[in-house]
Amino acid sequence: MSFTAAEIARLLQGEVVGDAQTPLKSFALADRAEPGDLTFAENEEFFARAEQSAASAIIVTGELKSSVKVLIRVANARVAFAKALALFFPEPTQPPGTHPSAVVAPSAQVDPAAYIGPYCVIGERARIGAGAVLYAGDFVGDDCQLGAGVVLFPNVTLYPRTELGLRVRIHSGTVIGADGFGYVLDAGAHRKVPQIGNVILGDDVEIGANVTIDRGALKPTVIGRGTKIDNLVQIGHNVQIGEHCLVISQVGIAGSCELGNYVILAGQAGISGHLKIGSQATVSAQSGVMHDIPAGEKWLGSPAQPDKKTKRQMLAIQRLPELIRRVMRIEKQLGLGNEPEN
Repeated sequence: MSFTAAEIARLLQGEVVGDAQTPLKSFALADRAEPGDLTFAENEEFFARAEQSAASAIIVTGELKSSVKVLIRVANARVAFAKALALFFPEPTQPPGTHPSAVVAPSAQVDPAAYIGPYCVIGERARIGAGAVLYAGDFVGDDCQLGAGVVLFPNVTLYPRTELGLRVRIHSGTVIGADGFGYVLDAGAHRKVPQIGNVILGDDVEIGANVTIDRGALKPTVIGRGTKIDNLVQIGHNVQIGEHCLVISQVGIAGSCELGNYVILAGQAGISGHLKIGSQATVSAQSGVMHDIPAGEKWLGSPAQPDKKTKRQMLAIQRLPELIRRVMRIEKQLGLGNEPEN
């Protein structure tokens, strides 16, 4: 697919500096760009590389100038980069219809504009919205509701009564709505507590590969609108995640936690049960959170604490070897080094 620089600028709400009719056939990083490619530069260092590349045009922010390249000047180069990629590499589309190998319950309602791929199973009373795409081997349990534009990549499992909003995307191997981990000790054995809630995902949520989100014990587990969850994340029962959060790979969130809006949980962070993480809080990678975190704060470490406090402690630990040597010298001077321990 080919565009002129002027067409790209119009779609990106930017302006062209140079030949507006320059044809652009693809998008590439500067070190791989060929003539006819569009690239982007967020800062002067990247811009210098882009100018030396074979690319025909560069997306830029600010007042950068070039005598050898066409520029498309925008408010935010990285946002424009994301939009431009979608223009040159649009999402694959599937024709509406149901593959002959799919099993669809008689009471299920599948919109005529949806695509149901090979070996998918759709349970009783499930509802599939317009433009939804189920690629292959997906299981949609009884009474599930999938909004318009939902995409399930191969081998996704939705337990009964799972609700997906508009344009939700779920990647391969993910399981939504499995039993929460709930047991009570009864006469020396762990008795299972029935998990009768469900899972609700808001509009524009995206779930990575091999994620597990447990259904609630009594109330729903909820993932708010626009939240993005990376691969290999575990979310326990009754968890409430707000809007536009980022939950990065291998995070574990124990049951009944509540996250506000725009929370960031970095890779391998662990959140203990029944905690509250305030809006716009950030938890750094590999942190172990055992206390509530106020809104807007950044926490680090295990056990996690406010990041400035943790960093001071880490710096102090780095000074320990020298401090020990100093203490040993002082003890030697005082004749205390060889005294027997009590």
